[in-house]
Amino acid sequence: MVQAPSKSPTLQDFLQLPETKPASEYINGEITQKPMPKGRHSRLQGKLCSTINQVAEDAKRAYAFPELRCTFGGRSIVPDIAVFQWERIPFTPTGDIPDNFDLPPDWTIEILSPEQRPNKVLGNILHCLEHGSQLGWFIDPDDRSILVLRPQQQPSLWASDQVLPIVPELDLALTRDRIFGWLNMG
Repeated sequence: MVQAPSKSPTLQDFLQLPETKPASEYINGEITQKPMPKGRHSRLQGKLCSTINQVAEDAKRAYAFPELRCTFGGRSIVPDIAVFQWERIPFTPTGDIPDNFDLPPDWTIEILSPEQRPNKVLGNILHCLEHGSQLGWFIDPDDRSILVLRPQQQPSLWASDQVLPIVPELDLALTRDRIFGWLNMG
C-alpha cells in the first residue's frame, strides 16, 4: 500500500490552532515548538527587555516585547525579543496593544538555547531583515558573542567590549560585557 504524503498545514491553519507553551512557530509549511527557556536565556531576555524599555517606553520611542508572535511574509515566528518603534506599534483605535502583530519588528533579538539549531534561529532573523527589520542580534551565551545582522550588510561578530549597534531611535549604550555581565548575579 502506498501512503499519500500528508498535506502541510497552511499559515491560516496554523493561526487557528491554540497557542502552545513554549510557543510554536510556522516556518516554510512546518510547525516547530521553541524550546523552554532556561536560566541564562531567561535572565538575558528579561534584562534586555527591561533595559530597552527603561529608556524607550516613557519617551514613546520604542517598546521591547518578549516572546511576541509576529506574522508576516508567510511565517509566524516568536522572536525572543521584538523591538518596535513606537509609531509602528499597531495600536487599536482606543490606544490598546493589539493581540496580533502582522509585521516584522524593527529590531529582532534571538538568544540561542542549547536545544536550538543555530541556522533555524538565524533564518528567522534573516527573514525579519528581508521583510523590513532594521537590525537583528543573535546572542550566543555559550561563547559570549553577539552576531549583529543588518539588511544588505555583512554580519559582524561582536566578541569584544565595544558599544553594539542598536536602532537609531534609542539613546542606549549596550556592550557585550555589560549584557553577559547580567548572568553573574552573585
